[in-house]
Amino acid sequence: MQLTVLGLNHRTAPVEVRERFNFGADKIAHLLDHLRSNDGIAEAMLLSTCNRTELYLVMDEPEEAIPFVKSMLKRLAGDTYKAEYFYNLSGTHCVRHLFRVAASLDSLIIGEGQILSQLKNAYQIARKNEMTSTVFNTLMNRAIAVGKRVRTQTRIAYSSVSVSSAAVDLAIKILGDLSTAQILVVGAGHMSELTARHLLDKGANTICVSNRHYEHAQALAEKFNGTAIPYRAMFDYAADADIIITSTGAPHYVLTAEALGPLLPQRKGRPLILIDIAVPRDVDPELANYEGVTIYNIDDLEGVVDTNKTLRDKEAKLAEQIIEEEIVALKERLRYYTMRPVMVQLHDKMNFLRQKVLKKAFIKLPNLTEEERHIIDIMTQRLEHKFLREPMIAMNNAAGTPEEDRYKEMITDLFLLDDSGKEFGDEGKFEDWD
Repeated sequence: MQLTVLGLNHRTAPVEVRERFNFGADKIAHLLDHLRSNDGIAEAMLLSTCNRTELYLVMDEPEEAIPFVKSMLKRLAGDTYKAEYFYNLSGTHCVRHLFRVAASLDSLIIGEGQILSQLKNAYQIARKNEMTSTVFNTLMNRAIAVGKRVRTQTRIAYSSVSVSSAAVDLAIKILGDLSTAQILVVGAGHMSELTARHLLDKGANTICVSNRHYEHAQALAEKFNGTAIPYRAMFDYAADADIIITSTGAPHYVLTAEALGPLLPQRKGRPLILIDIAVPRDVDPELANYEGVTIYNIDDLEGVVDTNKTLRDKEAKLAEQIIEEEIVALKERLRYYTMRPVMVQLHDKMNFLRQKVLKKAFIKLPNLTEEERHIIDIMTQRLEHKFLREPMIAMNNAAGTPEEDRYKEMITDLFLLDDSGKEFGDEGKFEDWD
């Protein structure tokens, strides 16, 4: 049995390829159903986000399953398919990759918080569609626990590592709660959109967008259920705003002291945060001389980002150590699964024989009280436990070793067990786990 992940992400494939592999819940369910039709695939889970699509598989017969999966991927990708877009990791490498994904170490922004909920959702879809069993149920629960442990025991998610997220964190530092803040975004480009997303993630409820091209402002505002402000009315709204974020391509100041300055006294010192992430700058530095006005430009923000990246890199190393610890623990937990069916068969047979003998004894001793029957039952259970203890220890120690098959055969023959356990005989055994 082989555990494998086949996937692509923001590092290996361009957006036009990733778009073809961005699946909703219904499509994922359909693909899982298609995978079920292949006898070589025992378990499957499909994780699909804007930055990655990964298919996790437990394969009984890899030589049959892998060509089937690759053929499916080629049909999905169409003429954009290239083998170099995909990575294929097995065994320990697959587990390590999954744990790094859960811990957000493999994300576009290290430490981002969405991936763990996305992973949970992918696992739930796979379970609902009956495509998980012992290996994935164990593995995915462990991966989710690893993600939580990394976020709890490190500060990997505590600091901003992008200009837009740093801008929002600075705003929170001054204003605190963003839920009642009036926010104006000037500009409707990519950086403005990223900043708006961070604002909403951190609790902002209402965002207004202004741009020289009103239709661009409308398009961005609609993405966040916000409001588009005509450019000519921008300064009237700016006078009442708590946060103004500018990211335009203008070659001159957009927010000037001449235009905005006369409107500021009516604020009566109420804080106004001007976050200028444009190059060249959008905000006239003279505005910093007005009461209550704080300006952050791109240099201020990049300084915060550089500091935070150093901190996050340090925390990422701690997270990697946690992942290695968890891999060792998982290997130990899965190790005995390969021998488990034979152990269960042996226990069930001994218990069946015990119950059979006990029933005959009680027939011959009809005058026993309920208490006496209970004492005899407990005594025979203890004898059964003592009798099985040494064989069980020996089988558990043999699991995952070269002696495993010999012990299975020996126990099966010695105790006349049937072959019903062969279906799961290699469960949890990963081909490159030494």
